[in-house]
Amino acid sequence: MITEATIEGLRAQVADWRAEGRRVALVPTMGNLHAGHVQLVKQARTVADRVVVSIFVNPMQFGEGEDFDSYPRTMEADGEKLAAEGTDLLFAPGVAEVYRRPQAEQTVVEVPGLSAILCGASRPGHFAGVATVVCKLFNMVQPDVALFGEKDFQQLMVIRRMAEDLEIPVEIIGVATVREADGLAMSSRNGYLDADERLRAPAVYRSLQETSERIRDGAGDLGQLEARARQQLEAAGLRPDYFHIRRASDLQPPTDQDRELVILVAAYLGGARLIDNLTLTR
Repeated sequence: MITEATIEGLRAQVADWRAEGRRVALVPTMGNLHAGHVQLVKQARTVADRVVVSIFVNPMQFGEGEDFDSYPRTMEADGEKLAAEGTDLLFAPGVAEVYRRPQAEQTVVEVPGLSAILCGASRPGHFAGVATVVCKLFNMVQPDVALFGEKDFQQLMVIRRMAEDLEIPVEIIGVATVREADGLAMSSRNGYLDADERLRAPAVYRSLQETSERIRDGAGDLGQLEARARQQLEAAGLRPDYFHIRRASDLQPPTDQDRELVILVAAYLGGARLIDNLTLTR
């Protein structure tokens, strides 16, 4: 596996692959890799000849008081996992390589509307940071295809919209959420949970499952279902940020005629903010 820390070195290697007619996939990550990330790499190998994985803890998507400084950085272990999966190139730039100007002077890419709801309402500026860094990575690598986990459902939608609006010619593939045996969605922040919190955490997925079942059984008052789920999360010791049932196509409140739905949840548990979602057809 090749490791590059500079844009120049990255582009030179990708140019060589292009000259050979190779199809290139990009898997953007912030490191501290788990089985969900590994699944992205495995999937990338099935749709491309060469796989680039980026590891970059992006300061622009962290708000004031969030965990940028304490976010786990496990580069050596991450490199071993990626090499074992046959990753062709690890791109691990520093902040100064990605952002040549101070953050206050940095050009920002923002997807209006979609970025301001749900997680965007709780974390102002977060999705502008996501869209900006992913746009930069797309320009640096110029991949044919990029893969993202569906656990971050809203993030995936923001990235799709950004690429579409800016005419970036990259195929974006969402990969199904990888879960622990008890249903907890795998996340780099699960490591913040202590033993007791880890036992409580599967309540997030249970709330999604139970709500989905009630909708499929014909429950029509979605607001009542949302309130019930928030109460269940609180009873399990979590602090809900939001629990919403939305139209899957644009994350707006659904009408009675909408059939494709997504249930989205964010909840605090100890030092972790857990997010998850479940799509369904009613």
